[in-house]
Amino acid sequence: MKLASLSDYLLLRIERSPLKVAAGKAGKPAAAGSAAAKSAEKAAARGPRVPVNRQIYQLIREAILAHTLPAGLQLPSSRDLAAELGMSRNTVTYAYEQLLAEGYLESRTGAGTFVADTAPDQIPDAVERSEPLTDPSGKSELSARGAALTRQAGVGERQWGAFMPGVPDVTCVPHKVWSRLQNKHWRRSNSDLLTYGPGAGYAPLREAVAEYLRVARSVNCNASQVLITTGIHQSLDIVVKLLGEHGDAAWVEDPCYWGTRSVLNSLGIQSVPIAVDQEGMRMRLANLRRPPRFICTTPSHQYPLGMVMSLSRRRMLLEYAAAHKVWIIEDDYDSEFRYGGRPLASLQGMDTHDRVLYMGTFSKIMFPGLRIGFLVVPESLAQAFSTGIAELYRNGQVFLQATLADFMAEGHFASHIRKMRVLYAERLQLLQQSIDRHFGGKMTITGGEAGLHLVLGLPPECDDVLICEQALQAGIIVRPLSRYYMHARGARRGLLLGYASVPNDEIARAFDKLAAVIKRNLPG
Repeated sequence: MKLASLSDYLLLRIERSPLKVAAGKAGKPAAAGSAAAKSAEKAAARGPRVPVNRQIYQLIREAILAHTLPAGLQLPSSRDLAAELGMSRNTVTYAYEQLLAEGYLESRTGAGTFVADTAPDQIPDAVERSEPLTDPSGKSELSARGAALTRQAGVGERQWGAFMPGVPDVTCVPHKVWSRLQNKHWRRSNSDLLTYGPGAGYAPLREAVAEYLRVARSVNCNASQVLITTGIHQSLDIVVKLLGEHGDAAWVEDPCYWGTRSVLNSLGIQSVPIAVDQEGMRMRLANLRRPPRFICTTPSHQYPLGMVMSLSRRRMLLEYAAAHKVWIIEDDYDSEFRYGGRPLASLQGMDTHDRVLYMGTFSKIMFPGLRIGFLVVPESLAQAFSTGIAELYRNGQVFLQATLADFMAEGHFASHIRKMRVLYAERLQLLQQSIDRHFGGKMTITGGEAGLHLVLGLPPECDDVLICEQALQAGIIVRPLSRYYMHARGARRGLLLGYASVPNDEIARAFDKLAAVIKRNLPG
C-alpha cells in the first residue's frame, strides 16, 4: 500500500465533524460531495466521536490484522502521513507509538517504520476427541456439565417482591447503625481491612460467630473452627473440594434446595435422592447398604417442606456417619426464625465423633447482598480449610466482616433477630388468613411454623410450573414445589410462598391476584 492509498484509506474511514472535514492534499478541505466529506457527514450524524488519533491507531491496527497492510511493509513517516492527512504530526505520532508499544509495528534505525510480522506459529491439527467438547445440540460452546447446570438452574431473574421465597425484608436493616459502624472503620483507614482477607476470615467476626452459635444453636465450637465464607454455596463448595473425590456420592433430601444439587453436580458428585417424611430424611435399607461420602441435610427446618428431623433420625444419622466415615453437611439456613418456641438445637451439637460440618448464612438475618456466611469444621480440619479457602478464593470483604463483627458485639444483631421474628410472625399470620379466606381448609399448608416461607399444596392434577408462569405475568413471584424434586415422577405439586419481604398491607392484595391464577387452574 503506497503513501497515497494509505492516506486515502484513513481519510475515508476517519469520523470527523462537518466543521473539521477530512483533509485532502496539503491540508486542504475535501471537496463538497467527495467520498471523504460524505463519510465525515455520516460519522457526525452517528453521535459522539472517537478522538482522531485513536481512530488512526485502530484503523491501522485493523488493517494489519486483516493483512491489508502485510508484514514487512514500510509505512510513511509520521511527518509525511500527517501532511498527507492535513493534521497535526502529534496525532499521527500517538498512533504510531501505540502500535509500536503493542508490537504491531517495528522501528528500524535509519530505515523507518515497518509492519511487524505478528503471524502466530503454525498451529498443529487438533487431535480427534472421542467426546465432543460442546453441548450435544451444537448451539453453544458450553461443556456437557455447563449445559446441564444452566439448563437445570433454579435461580430467577427477579429476587424481590410478593411472594419471593427465602428473601428477608432488607428495608428493616438498621441503616443508621450500620452506616455508623462502617464510617468508624473508614475513618481509621486500616489497610488490613482493604486487602485480601485471611483464609479463615476476620478474627473478631469468627469470635462473635462462635459465641453466637454456642448460645443460640448449641454448636460445639471455638473461634478456630469457624471459617467465614461468602455463603452456603461457597461453604459447600470448599467442603466437597477438600473432602470429596470426583464420582463420590452424596445423599440429598428430596425435595431439597436446588443450589445444593447444582454445587454437587458441578463438582462431579452424584446426588442420591432420599425421600423425606414428617420426621425428616427416611433412609431405606438399600441406601444404608451403600454408604455415601456426604449426607446433606437441613434437620432444623427442612427445605422446602419445613419439617424438623426427629431425635431418633438424628441419632441414627450420627451413628451411621461415625461407623462408615461419612461426612454430614448440616445446612442451618434460617433456624433463627421460629414462631412457636425457641430455635431447635443443631445436629452438630449432638455429634461426638466430629463427622458434622455445620454451615449457615447471614443472608436471611441481615440482607442477601452482604454475602457473608460461615462454616464450622472439626478442629483437626480447621487449618487445612483455612489454607484451602485462601488458595482457591482469595476472599476479601474484610471491611464488611469488621462492620458485622461490631454489629454483633454491640448487641444490634440479637436485637434485629428479635424484631424480625415478631414482624415475620405477623406476616405469616396475614398470609395464612388470606389463604383461608380464598380456599378455606381445601389446601394443605406446610412449613408455617418457622423460616421465611410456607408451602401451599395443590392437587396432583395441577401444573404448578404453569401457575408460577401465569402468576409472574400478574406481577407475583412464586416457586413451583415440583422443581425442588430430583425427578418429576412422584414430585408433589405446590407453591412456595415467601412472606418475609412483603409489607403487611400488601399481603392480602397480592394473594388475591395469586388466588385468581390458582382458581383458573384447579381441576373441575
